[in-house]
Amino acid sequence: MSQSLRFDIITIFPDFFREAFEFGIIRRARQAGLVKTKAHDLRDWTGDRHRQVDDRPFGGGDGMVLKPEPIFAAVESLTGASERSAYDARTRVVLLTPQGRVLDQELARELALMDQLVLICGRYEGVDERVSMALVTDEISIGDYVLSGGEPAALVLVDALTRLVPGALGSETSAANDSFSEGLLDYPHYTRPPEFRGMSVPEVLLSGNHALIARWRRREALRKTRRSRPDLLMEAELDERERAWLDNEDE
Repeated sequence: MSQSLRFDIITIFPDFFREAFEFGIIRRARQAGLVKTKAHDLRDWTGDRHRQVDDRPFGGGDGMVLKPEPIFAAVESLTGASERSAYDARTRVVLLTPQGRVLDQELARELALMDQLVLICGRYEGVDERVSMALVTDEISIGDYVLSGGEPAALVLVDALTRLVPGALGSETSAANDSFSEGLLDYPHYTRPPEFRGMSVPEVLLSGNHALIARWRRREALRKTRRSRPDLLMEAELDERERAWLDNEDE
């Protein structure tokens, strides 16, 4: 039986997602039943006539903080559990926050194995800390910068994980060859025409020699990673010949 990954997104702006999942890989994966996405209005779990989801922070300070009551009610409704220790083993509750672990391919692969992800989109000055204490299994950031809310981060997370669901991509090797899949950036890609404005496609790619092409691609991935993200080389799995080649390239 094929995997199906469900995304339940808790937000005060559900319309933000109305069109976002109607394009490309996410749309095809939804149509194939490989992923399910639903944006839930946090206000549906409020109990007052004003549908209030935020309040001023204790201790003073600027801005507003999302209240715990509606978030607890939403998560409990969507997971069937009142605390994270009672979640199904393949359910994760994620708070999108700049204070979280930065999303990378390793974390994306881990989360893509789940059956359900509940994504909480923060807003204003943040979310009441008791949400993190009792409900959240993961706090995730998409980078060291601040957004107006967690909605754009939720889109990024859904896209990154959908690519990893078996069958979501047209080629089973596409995700395996993506940047970061082996700790390196992707190798350069070319298509027709073979020459454009004085720039030619490398001859090796036109040779038909698959062994030479694979070797060229690997070395170009190493070269690009060293140029743009040298920090990745510290953790990349390289053999002695590759490290020697990089050392010689520096000379």
